[in-house]
Order: sequence, then structure tokens, then C-alpha cells
Amino acid sequence: MPSPSTSDKKLTGIIPPITMPFDADGNLVAGAIAEQVDFMIEQGVDGMVAGGSTGEGHTLNDADFTASMKAVHDAIDGRVPFLAGLIINSTRSAIERARMLKGLNIAAMQVTPVHYLFKPSEDATVQHFRTIWEETGIPIIIYNVVPWNYLSSDLMLRIMEEVPGVIGMKQSAGDLKLVSDLLHRLKPENIVLTGTDALLYPAFSLGVHGAISALTSAVPAVTVKLWNLVQSGDHKAALDLHYRLADLWDVLPHDNLPACVKYCQHRQGLPLHLPRAPMPPVGDSQKGRINEALEALLA
Repeated sequence: MPSPSTSDKKLTGIIPPITMPFDADGNLVAGAIAEQVDFMIEQGVDGMVAGGSTGEGHTLNDADFTASMKAVHDAIDGRVPFLAGLIINSTRSAIERARMLKGLNIAAMQVTPVHYLFKPSEDATVQHFRTIWEETGIPIIIYNVVPWNYLSSDLMLRIMEEVPGVIGMKQSAGDLKLVSDLLHRLKPENIVLTGTDALLYPAFSLGVHGAISALTSAVPAVTVKLWNLVQSGDHKAALDLHYRLADLWDVLPHDNLPACVKYCQHRQGLPLHLPRAPMPPVGDSQKGRINEALEALLA
């Protein structure tokens, strides 16, 4: 059986999900990824994820997945840890995707539970992650985001106990009690990351190990600042920044959130790329609200 990678010790702090640049025909513009990666590193982030929800990973076919992973990996060039996102519906699909990562330096895979209508049993869920680990040898972060297959703290702790390659989880529903329960009962070598944008500050204060979320991609420097304020114990300044971030979050509608994140990045100097249809791009009224919130936040 493979041994867990030591790279998991580096998976802390702000780890933004890379957005995928698409053109008007829905084609991946892989050549535009490097500029975004450089932007993120300049903002002080601690790692990056490709293929997650903000990166529209659910829309990527095998060719897109392979091209985007290589583009992000090569652009990072070892400067920060790189996580590969797998949004999959079967054990076999996860393994097939993981094998497309051959030759890349992957710190971990961010893997969803299966997300179609049918929910596996707890035993089957444990076996799902065990098989992925045993077949790939790549450390796994569970991406706990699927509402109808929402893994309990007991189940996630069981998976980490029985599958040493599952090194942690990203908790994406707004459940601070679950986050607290995980942190209270977690083994020292495991990690909890938050993906709940509205609750970054309280999650940081509870002691999560970092964040992978839309806001970390939309305004990476601001979320890095929030993280650093909490780590230094300056909760007064952190709480003020939390409320200013909340004003931006409140004008980013969930249904086209990746498009909104791309627009926020564009307002900070990156080219504006489109979401993949049928997701709509940011409309004029959305732009006005986002511009106002961004100007207040970045002033």
C-alpha cells in the first residue's frame, strides 16, 4: 500500500481555485492560465487548486482536464503546492482522471463524493476513497460539498482513520458545528479546510488549516490578509475585514459564481474570460454591484 505524501504538511493557508478561461464558443483557452497563476502567487497565496467548482470542473472533458492540469502545473513550476480537483460520479472515473495526472507534481487531489441521485452507503463511501487511494497513491482531500451526499463528521473521521491516504477535507456547507467537531476530534496529521465564503473569519478563528473558496480566487490578497490577521491574533481588524468581504460576497450570485469570480479578477488586471454555457456571463447590473463592493474592499 502506498504511504501518505509528506506534502500534506504544506497544505495550509489560502489555496485559491483557479478559474478556467473559456472563449465565446466554450473552448478552453489553456494559454491564458499562466497569467492567472502568476497573479495568484503575486498576491501571496499558499497553493492552488484546478478543476474545482469555481474552476467549472464539472464541465471539463478528459482533454480539457488534461490540458488544464498541465497548464496550471507548469505555470506554478513548484512555487506553491498544486491540488487537482476531481468532480466525479464513480470510483472508476476518479481513478481514470487521476491517471491523467501522471508526471505532474500533485500535492493532493480534491475529490467529491459521488453527486448524482443515488447515495452510496457509508461502507461503500469508505471503500470508494480507499480504492482511489490504493490505485493512485496520491493523497486525497475530501471535497464535502454535495448537499444530498453530505458526509457527517463521524463518517469523515472514519474515512481518515481507515484510509491513511485521505489526509483531510474541505468543508463547504455553512456548518460551523461540523467544522468544530472535526477540529476537536481530528488527528494531528490531518487537515480541515473551509470552503464557506460567508464564514471565513469564524472558521479561521476556530482553527481551520486554510481555505479553498470562491473569494480566495476573486480577491486573493484580501483573503491572505484576513488569514494573516487571524494567525497574528488581530481579531478586531479581522472582523472589520470580514464584514467588508461579506459585502462583496452578498453581490456574487451563486448561479453564475464562477463568472463573477472571473469578473473580479478582471477588475484587478486579468483579461476577462467567459464561463462555459449554459452559465451566463456577468450582466451589466451585476457588474455595477460588484464594482461598488470591490472598490470599497480594495480601497
